[in-house]
Order: sequence, then structure tokens, then C-alpha cells
Amino acid sequence: MTRDTITALPDPKGFSPDPLTDLMRSGARQLIEQALEAELGALLAQFSNETTGEGHARIVRHGHLPEREIMTGVGPVAVRVPRVRDRGPQADKVRFTSSILPPYLRKAKSVEELLP
Repeated sequence: MTRDTITALPDPKGFSPDPLTDLMRSGARQLIEQALEAELGALLAQFSNETTGEGHARIVRHGHLPEREIMTGVGPVAVRVPRVRDRGPQADKVRFTSSILPPYLRKAKSVEELLP
């Protein structure tokens, strides 16, 4: 009897043995990012006519939040949520919060319903 103490590590490149699952995850990621960009575009269009005292746009795109994983039906999907900066007065700051992907969401509703 042999004792094998070597543990197989996952592929560091992130490839899974199932290319179909990888394809579905990348498709889900692209779909989520497109939906977030559409939401952000609507917010920027809503405030497009507002400017600061210097004539600059009040609401501008400001990169992305750190990438996080959302557990979905096809497995974990890494997403990046866009961020905006409001250059207006401090009293009425506008923040971008997605209705699709709330700030602290880690699991899709369909996955939460399956887990007790």
C-alpha cells in the first residue's frame, strides 16, 4: 500500500478541466459588465448638463472598485464595478450604486434560495 501525500494543486492560470464552464463564466462576466456600464451611462446622461464652477462636468467616471467574486449558478464570476466621482458641493453628493449588483452582494439570489 502506498501513501501518497502529494496534493494536486489547481492550475495557476485559472483554466478548469471543463472549457464549457470557463466559456459560460466569461460570458456571464461580460454580460454583467455590459449591464453595469449601461447603468452608469444612464447616470452620467442624467447629470450630463450639470457642471462645476470651472465648467467641468460634475459627475465623471473614476475607474473601478476592487474586483470581487459573485457566486452564480455557473460558479464564481469575478466582476469589476465602475466608480464615479462627484465634483459638486459636499452636501448633495451623488454615488453610483447598481441595482443589479448592490454593494455587499456576494451570491446571486438563485444561489441563496438553494442554500438553507
